[in-house]
Amino acid sequence: MMMNDAAALAGMIPYDSIGLYEQPKPRFIFKMPRVVPDQKSKFESDELFRRLSRESEIRYTGFRDRPQDERIGRFQTGCREGHTEISFVASGTNLQLVFNIHHGPYLPERECDFDKEHGKVHIKSHFIMNGVCVRFRGWLDLERLDGVGCLEYDEGRAAREDAILRDQIDQYNQRLRHFEDKQRAYRGDRQDDMDQVRRSVPGGIGVGVGGGMWRR
Repeated sequence: MMMNDAAALAGMIPYDSIGLYEQPKPRFIFKMPRVVPDQKSKFESDELFRRLSRESEIRYTGFRDRPQDERIGRFQTGCREGHTEISFVASGTNLQLVFNIHHGPYLPERECDFDKEHGKVHIKSHFIMNGVCVRFRGWLDLERLDGVGCLEYDEGRAAREDAILRDQIDQYNQRLRHFEDKQRAYRGDRQDDMDQVRRSVPGGIGVGVGGGMWRR
């Protein structure tokens, strides 16, 4: 065999051999978790989060190829529809923000407020970033399309996502235990069947080889 052929074979992954009566291995579908196990620790220790948690300059990034007057109109329209795009200038981090434009007794917190300060819009947006529940808080000037913003750790939503994650892991472990119990029961039944076959055949089970007989 040539050296190249040997190298190619060395990098191949062999098939798993499956016995005649062996059940195929299970395929468990585990949904990718939305959050990391310790969100607060990551928010406080991750360098990106540490930079974004400090109030710093932000800018509207939508429709950069359009004239300023058109961009102003599109920015305000997008905010009133519940979405916008901003960038943290210092880090170059771009975010697409989505927020609730409605306000009422069941939604006491305004996430898009044109009335709080003249000539500005104040925005709050909740989302999951790099496995951590965060809240964007900031404002932008309606004419210059720049302002100040930061990310905050979203304690309430983080607690809810943690509960979902724990429940998801518990369900997966429960399915895995159930499958392992079925596998043990299957192997036990199979062994009982083989023992019964051996007892029912006089002299044990034999296999003929070259005119002779090998017995167990």
